Amino acid sequence: MDIISNPTPGEIKKAAKALIDGHLVAFPTETVYGLGADATNEKAVSRIYSVKGRPKDHPLIVHISSINQLEKWAIEIPDYAIKLANEFWPGPMTLILKRSELAKDFITGSQENVGVRVPAHPVALELLSEFEKLGGLGIAAPSANKFGSVSTTTSTAVKDELGNLLNTQDIILEGGQSELGVESTIISCLSYVPKVLRPGAITPSMITRLLGSIVNLVDVESDIKAPGMLLSHYSPKAKVVIGGKTKPGDGFIALAKFPTPIGAIRLAAPETIEQYSFQMYEALRLADRKGLKRIIVLPPSGSEFALAIKDRLTKASFNDFISGV
Repeated sequence: MDIISNPTPGEIKKAAKALIDGHLVAFPTETVYGLGADATNEKAVSRIYSVKGRPKDHPLIVHISSINQLEKWAIEIPDYAIKLANEFWPGPMTLILKRSELAKDFITGSQENVGVRVPAHPVALELLSEFEKLGGLGIAAPSANKFGSVSTTTSTAVKDELGNLLNTQDIILEGGQSELGVESTIISCLSYVPKVLRPGAITPSMITRLLGSIVNLVDVESDIKAPGMLLSHYSPKAKVVIGGKTKPGDGFIALAKFPTPIGAIRLAAPETIEQYSFQMYEALRLADRKGLKRIIVLPPSGSEFALAIKDRLTKASFNDFISGV
């Protein structure tokens, strides 16, 4: 495994060639770090599932360099999906669309739809561009962590989480801490109106303003499988408790305006909702590094983006209730 800090154009070309050759490349996006493979290479994609311990029926998101590549992966694209892509790509939005012949079962979890997005991070975009110059068509990339555990927002976290599972020809591209720290908004474009399957930085009101129609969140009962929709996900080893009374030795995550309870260990004290998103996953990881057994979290409120943060924390808190995840 090769870790490349501040990658040069030449080093990004090397990473693109590694993908073409069937190896894995972890790379930064504006949301979280992704673990990438050539989305047309079944053997390489299978390694993603193996490294992450991810169920084979759990679909992957295909990353492309621009909207110009969308029709390679999707068909019967609604006009509103094109409007969304033109407005919010590159950016933290994944569109679920009817799949083309290119999107095979090993990418879609055997569903007849595929998730596609254009990330905004410059390293990710340059990697995609170089990959496509070499004949690549898209990079399949779930978050670079073990399935169900806390997403990674730094290259160090990727190394700690997956380093012993990657081989000598795999690469980790370092690109600083992910700017948002919360995974992309997932929007189903399979019906006459869009439906938000997973909340994120692209909020329902932003979509409504663009399209002029009301957009609602879809709960976990949806029959569409998409990343991050399980009841239990994003979970550290420590037990996450939303609200509640702290005990001595508990971890504590809350906005800075909330004082640290006596005996608690402060893991993060963000000033704003945006800082909360940026710091959340690293704070959960810090709790595990400290060997804490329990984390009390006070999610932020007051905005739709805060709802996305609460969604992740709620799923992180569900780890005691579902076994095998």
